[in-house]
Amino acid sequence: MLKKVFTEKAPAAIGPYSQGILHGGLLFASGQIPIDPATGEVKGEDIAAQATQVMENIGALLEAAGTDYAHVVKTTCFLADMGDFAAFNEVYARYFTEKPARSCVAVKTLPKNVLCEVEVIAALE
Repeated sequence: MLKKVFTEKAPAAIGPYSQGILHGGLLFASGQIPIDPATGEVKGEDIAAQATQVMENIGALLEAAGTDYAHVVKTTCFLADMGDFAAFNEVYARYFTEKPARSCVAVKTLPKNVLCEVEVIAALE
């Protein structure tokens, strides 16, 4: 049976999915968007502010699963505009210092019309 990860420090799932699943020594975290878990509202107007909130949400999920940024092995990043890539990377680099494998793509629209979404796979400590 799969073990679900839940924390009130990250936004609650807004659909039929879990914040994260633990399986085989790994955390598979659902994509995080810049929702402030305290208010349920999008936080930040620009890519830097939104990316920072996304990273804080990811950090909360990692902590709830008993792991951290240093154990992230893969990220998938979605940007609403590839023109935001450099500014997004500046924020990303502050959190993912171990440089996990990564994919980064531009998409037409993200939930709630946010500017970025990031999902991670992390090894458990």
